[in-house]
Amino acid sequence: MDYEAVADLGPERRRALFERDAGVDAVRSQVRDIVERVRDEGDVALREFAREYDDAEVGNIDVTDEAERAYDEIDDDVREAIEDAAANVREFHEAQMPEDWRREFEDGRELGRRFRPVERVGVYVPGGAAAYPSSALMGVIPAVVAGVEQVAVATPPAEQMNPVTLAAIHAAGADRVYAAGGAQAIAAMAHGTETVNAAQLVVGPGNKWVTAAKAEVRGDVEIDFLAGPSELLVVADDTADPEFVAADVLAQAEHDPNASVVAVTDDEATADAICEAIDAKVDDRERVDTIRKALDHDASGVFVARSMSEAVLFAESYAAEHLSIQSADDEELLGRIDSAGSVFLGSDTPVAAGDYATGTNHVLPTNGKAAVVGGLSVDTFLRATTVQRLDRDALAGLRDTITTLADAEGLEGHAASIEERFED
Repeated sequence: MDYEAVADLGPERRRALFERDAGVDAVRSQVRDIVERVRDEGDVALREFAREYDDAEVGNIDVTDEAERAYDEIDDDVREAIEDAAANVREFHEAQMPEDWRREFEDGRELGRRFRPVERVGVYVPGGAAAYPSSALMGVIPAVVAGVEQVAVATPPAEQMNPVTLAAIHAAGADRVYAAGGAQAIAAMAHGTETVNAAQLVVGPGNKWVTAAKAEVRGDVEIDFLAGPSELLVVADDTADPEFVAADVLAQAEHDPNASVVAVTDDEATADAICEAIDAKVDDRERVDTIRKALDHDASGVFVARSMSEAVLFAESYAAEHLSIQSADDEELLGRIDSAGSVFLGSDTPVAAGDYATGTNHVLPTNGKAAVVGGLSVDTFLRATTVQRLDRDALAGLRDTITTLADAEGLEGHAASIEERFED
């Protein structure tokens, strides 16, 4: 592959890079029909869609017991890896838990916040072309840490469901596990069926069908955010190892043919070396066809900036799901880039480490949404309630402010609710 100059990018190329599309609109009509059928027909629709889309005959939609058995039956080394990763994810998310607080102010106001978990959550764990036990840990554990009463998981059915994924769902602490995939799984968790309990909040990554279904049910149920295929942006200087950059690019490209993978540097020799390393390694990867399609994606490429400042502006505009900074000045560059889902600093912090085991969450915003929203966290599963108490002196001190604003808004009753408390 060949690198491009940031300064030479035309309007169409910039749109492809900075206005990425998850392909949701193309399937919205079909997804709407799927959601309506699941809402109206329940388990019958789930079984029919399993035959149509997953080539699977589903008997029991609830496979909670199967997940528990899978945990006991998988290889010991795989179970140990799941538990090690789960412990790190749990530790990181436990550190996020906020504390209730109250504060008394000098004028007599007592104000505070308290935090309570959502009661019922549905977590989608992808399947299909690849198994994602790590996504089970990332989706379920923060909900459990937050104290959610019922955490249910939906994952695609198969004649032989992936035992490692099922084991990870069990290890993460899910209460129920359902064999349902794609848009129909999102619909089931949003509206409920004879088997699937309706959730208040549905979270988790997926393909364009899953994303379109989340968009369709939003309003009937809360969702985390609409996420598209995986994204990576590497910001590198001339101290970066091109082999490491190439390895990280190829690793994220193997997720999906629509993945977006980008490297930007201020050094032409480094850009050329990254391109050469990618070309040298790509054919050795098992998912070479997927990787090549991702590399050819309109939102992928290797770019040379005229300066590191231009590279920083590029990164801020890209607002990547995963941002890797491989530079001698990584901390300084981090301080200049605000928009990223998750940041990986230094040459020894590959994005794959965060995908699996550092403890940070890999369910992250894509398509530039990192400019306005963060990834899945304990906060996703908590409700914040404000609490207040006033003594008579505090209310008296606010009396004129409240009644004046109430009168200005034409809300006489609001003012009266204050004045009545001061009548003899």
